[in-house]
Amino acid sequence: MTSAAAPAYNRAPPSAPHADPRQDAASVAPADIAVGVVIGRASEYFDFFVYGIASVLVFPAVFFPFADRLQGTLYAFAVFALAFVVRPIGTLAGMALQRRFGRGTKLTVALFLLGSSTVGIALLPSFATAGQWAIALLVAFRIGQGLATGGSWDGLPSLLALNAPEHKRGWYAMLGQLGAPLGFAVACGLFAYLWGSLATEDFLSWGWRYPFFAAFAINVVALFARLRLVVTHEYERQLEEHELEPCDVRELARQQGHNVVIGAFAALASYALFHIVTVFPLSWVALHSEQAIGQFLSVQLLGAGLAALAMPISGRLADRFGRRHTLGSLAVAIGVFSVVTPWLLGGGPTGENAFILIGFVLLGLSYGQSAGSVTANFLPHFRYTGAALTADLAWLIGAAFAPLVALGLSARFGLGAVSLYLLSGAVATLLTLRVNRALSAAVRD
Repeated sequence: MTSAAAPAYNRAPPSAPHADPRQDAASVAPADIAVGVVIGRASEYFDFFVYGIASVLVFPAVFFPFADRLQGTLYAFAVFALAFVVRPIGTLAGMALQRRFGRGTKLTVALFLLGSSTVGIALLPSFATAGQWAIALLVAFRIGQGLATGGSWDGLPSLLALNAPEHKRGWYAMLGQLGAPLGFAVACGLFAYLWGSLATEDFLSWGWRYPFFAAFAINVVALFARLRLVVTHEYERQLEEHELEPCDVRELARQQGHNVVIGAFAALASYALFHIVTVFPLSWVALHSEQAIGQFLSVQLLGAGLAALAMPISGRLADRFGRRHTLGSLAVAIGVFSVVTPWLLGGGPTGENAFILIGFVLLGLSYGQSAGSVTANFLPHFRYTGAALTADLAWLIGAAFAPLVALGLSARFGLGAVSLYLLSGAVATLLTLRVNRALSAAVRD
């Protein structure tokens, strides 16, 4: 699979004939942008993984005690998906807020909502205390998390891509994705410690609440790290130079809406794999395995480390072979992995651990290059909004319902259904990359 023409979004803008050298010296360095991206994304992933792990270990007993363990977990996964459903609404609302009050105000409001929603979950009464109101509040706060995540789009990943050296575009593309294994590692490690240190009664009563409180503190740090860049004149100037500002969504849909769809499906294999190796296996082990939860969380923690190590490798591969070729090759690898999934997850603790370790390596390699894989298709003034909505759609289609679908299908039809789910994502990625290459060739001709 050959790569398309050099992405327009990676080309540095031509310098003005008489550019002010002082202005060039004041430019934001790619390393500074990368720090903001990693910190910001890690805090968001931590929030979402805290909820995902709690959906298995806590919520069935605390909020859905009237159902059996399987049904209670499915209910929790349904609420889990709501954040991804409303995320595009948060993106559009955030951009409207940005046009009126500025980027810094939008980011502050979004992260305040994210932190408040997360802390709100920590303070919720149980179903035994508040009945259906407890579930209603859980749903409301989960929706708040989704709206806030969509509204927190700051354009930093796009600016990082624009400022990346030509020979290191794949390397810089994966930096923002490092937030995923980092956020998961912190969330998983914290839950593993609490699960192993507390009696079950204490854990379900108050211990599970601490990770949600910790999320608020992490969000405060992330807010200041991102505002440090967002409110600077140099950052705003670079955004204006690259036309990274909100556009009219109706115009985007009319002229380049197909690129949003292509961008979302191009990385579907990676997004489908994302929750299949992070959230779903924990539910499978909790319901069907003899392996201890604490031990399995330790294996997942090791897997997160492997994913973090694999991501830099993905950057090297993408710089050598092209991002789209790398994504296509890894989609094939994910397809092969999907075929052996039933034997691994059904093979006892040894097979389950192998599934996690192999899956996390594949996730690091593929997810490291999944963001903005076809962002070059967008015209400059559509890129800011197009990139945000592409990511929202990819999460919604590929990852939002993955734990719910995988657990529900596996409970009814066996683990072979999980194979088909992952395989469909791999096939969708390969077909979309082929369509994108054909469209790119048609545009060049």
